[in-house]
Amino acid sequence: MTLTLDNLHRLIDALLAKKVRVVGPKRTGAITVYAPLAKGTELDLDQLPRRSAKEVFFPPCETILSFEKRDGKTTVSDPDLDLLPETVLIGVRPCDAAAPGILDAVFSWDYDDPFYLERRKRTTIIGIACTASDDACFCTAVGLAPDARQGSDLFLVPLQGGGFAVESLDAKGSALKERHAALFSAGSNAQPLPLAVPAVDPLDLAKVKAWLDENFEHPLWQEIADRCAGCGACAFLCPACHCFDIVDEGGEGSGCRRKHWDACGFGKFTMHASAHNPRDVQAQRYRNRIMHKFKYYADKFGQTLCTGCGRCIRWCPVGIDIKAVLDEINGK
Repeated sequence: MTLTLDNLHRLIDALLAKKVRVVGPKRTGAITVYAPLAKGTELDLDQLPRRSAKEVFFPPCETILSFEKRDGKTTVSDPDLDLLPETVLIGVRPCDAAAPGILDAVFSWDYDDPFYLERRKRTTIIGIACTASDDACFCTAVGLAPDARQGSDLFLVPLQGGGFAVESLDAKGSALKERHAALFSAGSNAQPLPLAVPAVDPLDLAKVKAWLDENFEHPLWQEIADRCAGCGACAFLCPACHCFDIVDEGGEGSGCRRKHWDACGFGKFTMHASAHNPRDVQAQRYRNRIMHKFKYYADKFGQTLCTGCGRCIRWCPVGIDIKAVLDEINGK
């Protein structure tokens, strides 16, 4: 099956007409971000969005309960998850589409997080193959590819001359395509556009993990920390980082409990109420970032907590390159 660009825009308009929330890459000022679309022509497929798509499932801030004290009685209310909208996440690069499947493990491990899992259930992901990349991309180094289908329900492959080849990958994708069948055409003879394959060597992730097992106190951590500003940009832009804090807000009469993104690079991330901080220097915090992504998560869930999107490389204010760090580890 194929889909023209005009019909892709019409598909978005048709979904919006049915009160479906459509989120996709959208130009906002000087940057592209994943954002709710108001019409099909707002879709911008030319650039990887600055932020990842994880906030569709895991918002930067969300209320998980509210309370009100009146006449000596306290009432606690849960958010109504039935009000969460049906969502189509469209134009998602493979490095972003793969991330929710990785995060599913931690949000349904010893406790099923109803907020995350309900959003996952109500969202259909339309992925798209990458035909452009830059020197920060390294998806192939961690086992993905510019045309990886992992995580997508429907997948678009850009064609020479315009339009897209369309693949349904599961029941969600098939259902969406069937509901809007008039917009899709039979397959054509057009060839796919060349993929943007990152010019990087694959990482031996088992070797990285083995090195991390043996080098908890290696001087490499201090070398990196001497540059790290602890700003948390890498974690907030990452499709797979998922640390959060829970904070009570409000006053004695009313308030709410909220979940907020957090980052292991922040100085107070591990601060105890006693004022003891077991990771009180930046070298320990950066070490934890790498350990979490390439050892701890793999030990617990058998998956690497990185999709090679390169955002942490592009937007690090001091130029720390996680792929260069991993290459150095791989070569030791």
